Amino acid sequence: MKKILLALCLLATTMVAQAQFEKGKWFINPSVTGLNLSYNTDTDKANFGLEANGGAFVANNIALLLNVGANWVGGGDDTYKLGVGGRYYFDAVGIYLGVNVNLRHWDLVGPHNQTRLGFGAEAGYAFFLSRTVTLEPAVYWDINKDRSELGLKLGFGFYF
Repeated sequence: MKKILLALCLLATTMVAQAQFEKGKWFINPSVTGLNLSYNTDTDKANFGLEANGGAFVANNIALLLNVGANWVGGGDDTYKLGVGGRYYFDAVGIYLGVNVNLRHWDLVGPHNQTRLGFGAEAGYAFFLSRTVTLEPAVYWDINKDRSELGLKLGFGFYF
């Protein structure tokens, strides 16, 4: 009996998830990045970041995004980014892959501030807490000329 009930719950979750990834739907995804779990090839300092994605599904399972974010690093080497990207949601499962292009500004200690074009990739899972709210853990990788960052982030998704 427990197995049948579990199977029915998983089926219901899958049905609800698919309805949210349809063309014409919108979503907002604020997240916390870093959390001292990321590794930056330029520095081994602790960091904490906030990020927000927002976008629309232009086709079933395909979303275009706008991205804004900030990352505060111990020692004062802070970064800010603005970008665009896309996500592909695997049909009715909640697993997604995303890519982005971003303009990142490093507010470095001293007079050597930098602004560079970068690329990013992420893989995550949209776990539905309700019909319109998700918990979205993800692994991300940001690449900017001589800097690369691999880390974890945790966000919430709000689907409209």
